Amino acid sequence: MISERQNAILKALIREYIKTAEPISSDFLAKKYDFGLCPSAIRIEMQLLIKSGFLEQPHTSAGRIPTDKAYRFFVDSLIEEKEGKENIIENELEEIFKEKVIDRFQLAGNLAKFLANTSSGLAIVQFFNNGISWKEGWEEIAKEPEFIDKDFIFNFLNFIDNFEEKIKALDTQGMHIYIGKEIPLPRAKSLSLICSTCMISPNESAFVTIIGPKRMDYTRNIKLLNSLNKALGDLI
Repeated sequence: MISERQNAILKALIREYIKTAEPISSDFLAKKYDFGLCPSAIRIEMQLLIKSGFLEQPHTSAGRIPTDKAYRFFVDSLIEEKEGKENIIENELEEIFKEKVIDRFQLAGNLAKFLANTSSGLAIVQFFNNGISWKEGWEEIAKEPEFIDKDFIFNFLNFIDNFEEKIKALDTQGMHIYIGKEIPLPRAKSLSLICSTCMISPNESAFVTIIGPKRMDYTRNIKLLNSLNKALGDLI
């Protein structure tokens, strides 16, 4: 267990790291957040979080970055606090349904594009019955800072290759968030997945996945898939 003070510092650090992709220093947190602590006191709390396995310090930086354990703690807190429940995309989805959609395949393609644009991740929509899938978001996800790293690019492309054939290793019931080493697939330790089975039509379900770096915006993407499921349920 961590203290309330450490909880607040950890969540603030994760949110800032998600936005900046830069290690976060105690000086930065002291200036931006009203913890009632000086930088040296925040630094002590951050050292305790390192010992507890929630933070790590890159060798070349005075700042700290979250570990897989920290991301899991953060995501579990979001789910427990129901921060991802409100509907944020119903109007946008209504517009997709109003378009002249020829069939459910075109609808799935439109949804993949929408999810990719809204999440800034790679969105994959796959029909279970016939294995047909759509991947959207290559340009957006390639803008993420992680793609400067050649090893990250290599692992990402290898992971995506034939991903549809590997999803049987994932839980396809309800929504699930996999972080780094939790993903039961190779080449995935630097990635996170948010997956959900969605009803595309009264008789057709699809497996929807948002893939991105572990630094993905979990708050937004959890809300996104929760809203997608609610909107589809209301509109179909």
